[in-house]
Amino acid sequence: MSTATSTPALSVLDLVPVRAGQTSAQAVAASLALVEAADRLGFRRYWFAEHHNMPAVASTTPPVLAAAAAARTTRIRVGSGGVMLPNHSPLVVAEQFAALEALAPGRIDLGLGRAPGSDPVITQLLRQSGTTSDVDRFPDHVRDIRALVSPEGASVRMTSGGTYDIHATPSATTSPEVWLLGSSDYSAELAASEGLPYVFANHFSGSGLERALDLYRTGYRPSAEHPEPRTFLTVNAIAAPTAEEAEERSLPNQRMMARLRTNRPLTALETVEQAIADAASFDGLAASMMAQSRATWFVGTARSVADELRSFATRHAVDEIMLSPIAGAYDDEPMDAALGRLQTLELLATELGLPT
Repeated sequence: MSTATSTPALSVLDLVPVRAGQTSAQAVAASLALVEAADRLGFRRYWFAEHHNMPAVASTTPPVLAAAAAARTTRIRVGSGGVMLPNHSPLVVAEQFAALEALAPGRIDLGLGRAPGSDPVITQLLRQSGTTSDVDRFPDHVRDIRALVSPEGASVRMTSGGTYDIHATPSATTSPEVWLLGSSDYSAELAASEGLPYVFANHFSGSGLERALDLYRTGYRPSAEHPEPRTFLTVNAIAAPTAEEAEERSLPNQRMMARLRTNRPLTALETVEQAIADAASFDGLAASMMAQSRATWFVGTARSVADELRSFATRHAVDEIMLSPIAGAYDDEPMDAALGRLQTLELLATELGLPT
């Protein structure tokens, strides 16, 4: 079992947020600058999420973004948090991440999720390939990918007799590390039974965290690659020089979560000034949803957030926390940078003394 230290390692989860007036190109440029900073600051890993058809999210293709990130960094692990497997052919996913492993040997993580990551229309379009969209076959597809990315490859037994060998890449010497992601008991139990590392999506749904970790740890079956259970947690975080600035920078994402949970039309992320100017339009249920989201986030000065992170890691016996840096932008900040998110990483790296 992982044993928490007084100072947990830090990693980053990036949805490549898009704010009002910003292009996709500018949003991606801002995130690639952020991964370079994370590499320099001593963060352990940097994962890109998979979401589709959302005005405020440009992270639709984790393998493409991970390739760009790997090419700009030298030591940080990069990967997916995660690839939503029911949307894709297992062989295609295996080939993509085998290629990434060849590009950056020993630095690639393949986080796999079972949720679609979008609305039913987009899900149907992504799954037009047919049988790979069968969510009930998720465990089989996880096993297929693990075999395909290994140096040994996989074999298909033919109905006519004999076998057909398949490799995701011709001559692999190392494999990406496979993680299972989830926000329910299902993925925790599957990860435990398969002897895989597991991450609970605490940044999205903190409900059920303790139960999921308990199911994973108590039900864990050791594997050759992972003789002990291995897990970390994700959190939404904002650090700023003052608590007031941190709270202001949280407003755009609070309002986006309220829109999502009250079925309001989704938009690009507002700037801080836009969120403040339109505050009166969010009352009743929307305001309640904002408060509910904010209650689970880590927002404040570097010292206060660092103290919360240490306590959180100790309470759940983990030695790593993955931050989703959700700081919003002010009107006058450049479009091709994410100054609030960068500030969060810099302040916490310094406060927690990350190895550089």
